[in-house]
Amino acid sequence: MTATAPVQVAIDGPSGSGKSSVSKAVARALGVGYLDTGAMYRALAWWCLDTGVDLGDREAVAREAARMPLVQSSDPSNPTVAMGGQDISTAIRSERITKAVTAVATNTLVRPVLQQRQREAMASIASATGGVVAEGRDITTVVAPEADVRILLTANEAARLVRRSTEIHGTADMAAVEATRDQIVRRDAADSTVSNFIDAAPGVVVVDTSDLDFDESVAAVLAVVDGRPGERQ
Repeated sequence: MTATAPVQVAIDGPSGSGKSSVSKAVARALGVGYLDTGAMYRALAWWCLDTGVDLGDREAVAREAARMPLVQSSDPSNPTVAMGGQDISTAIRSERITKAVTAVATNTLVRPVLQQRQREAMASIASATGGVVAEGRDITTVVAPEADVRILLTANEAARLVRRSTEIHGTADMAAVEATRDQIVRRDAADSTVSNFIDAAPGVVVVDTSDLDFDESVAAVLAVVDGRPGERQ
């Protein structure tokens, strides 16, 4: 598929819906850049912990959100995250950051700051690569309500638990699923206090991946992109 102008695809969804892996695959298929907005919140949590900023100091954390030296790769095959030249791609996925990121993501002073950085990043990536697939929370409604394609990628709780359990523990047996349940349920409950990623806003297309495998999920999203107004095959 070849787009005649830079295309912006905004994808929201709850934990375990598959939005990160699907979004990267969609960006590769379209030949455009990728933006993981959730990584920004994780990077900010890492930065504050690394520099000694109290995550409970909402104003201080918001100041750091504006000035942290964050650089993200837009390559969907290698979406690295660096801070001040240091690669923190692996560090921000640690259990330490996973436990700390909620305090950052639910900080209502931080969110507008990072949302503006996300808008700027989307515009820059789209200009440089011919388009962008951005995924996270609030992307379809707050960050990029005018995006060419807006999708809410969702799945039932059972499917989401199996996917996240497999991702974290390498298995989806009963023990692993139960170990993952609190993380997903607790994080979604906390994030839902500041962001609506369960209900689709007007104009947002819902793609339910509960009964779809990975390739089918990617195909479903690409079908939505292919069907956008003005697209030429």
